[in-house]
Amino acid sequence: SHRAPVFDENEDVNFDHFQILRAIGKGSFGKVCIVQKRDTKKMYAMKYMNKQKCIERDEVRNVFRELQIMQGLEHPFLVNLWYSFQDEEDMFMVVDLLLGGDLRYHLQQSVHFNEGTVKLYICELALSLDYLQRYHIIHRDIKPDNILLDEHGHVHITDFNIATIVKGSEKASSMAGTKPYMAPEVFQAFMDGGPGYSYPVDWWSLGITAYELLRGWRPYEIHSATPIDEILNMFKIERVHYSSTWCKGMTALLKKLLTKDPECRLSSLADVQNSPYLADVNWDAVLEKTVTPGFVPN
Repeated sequence: SHRAPVFDENEDVNFDHFQILRAIGKGSFGKVCIVQKRDTKKMYAMKYMNKQKCIERDEVRNVFRELQIMQGLEHPFLVNLWYSFQDEEDMFMVVDLLLGGDLRYHLQQSVHFNEGTVKLYICELALSLDYLQRYHIIHRDIKPDNILLDEHGHVHITDFNIATIVKGSEKASSMAGTKPYMAPEVFQAFMDGGPGYSYPVDWWSLGITAYELLRGWRPYEIHSATPIDEILNMFKIERVHYSSTWCKGMTALLKKLLTKDPECRLSSLADVQNSPYLADVNWDAVLEKTVTPGFVPN
């Protein structure tokens, strides 16, 4: 459902339409606070960034890209943008308020995510990746830090800072993402020009994320400082170890997500829905958020 552009001609929403309740920290976009829209009493998160700082940090393109991409989107498992406006000093984005924390925070708190919980996350995230794919969007930065929980424990993808739009069978080729979550073909494209990459990169990142949630660490020892040739070598020679405590279905699903060749990787909603492990999933119920998550943030 493509929404009307965020700048609604009939109601020019601006800063004064919101009551600021409290600051909740800093994001990639500057500062974030909880606000309430005065007329509807609805609560949102408001992200704001100083325009001068934005120019100095050379982030103007990224911010506009994020706005441009988010303006047409609305999905239950995304952090949706509802309004954007500016004044002399700042740019503002009003988005869904999600108070359950991001998955990185919960990993750092040593939360144990059981298989059922991660299975539902995979389903919810698969629905949102499928939605993005229909709008020709590769997110390129799927990782626990960019997955926020609502108060019931459902997942929402955020941060479209480095997302890209690909038309038709076009491919992307620039080096973008967070190294430990980037698919082999992204590094390959950078090293030798390669054929470029497309939507399957997000499904690889989903696989790495799911593995990390279940295990507490990632399948490959990759960090932001790890040289690219070393990373590619790792992919060549290392075998991913799957815990013997996981059920066969989960292991098989993760193996398919972590397939190095993007042509053979599980990389669409249909692929996921055909996975034997997810044969019992009621996808309508997942989309309606009537399936109860195993982990509820307090």
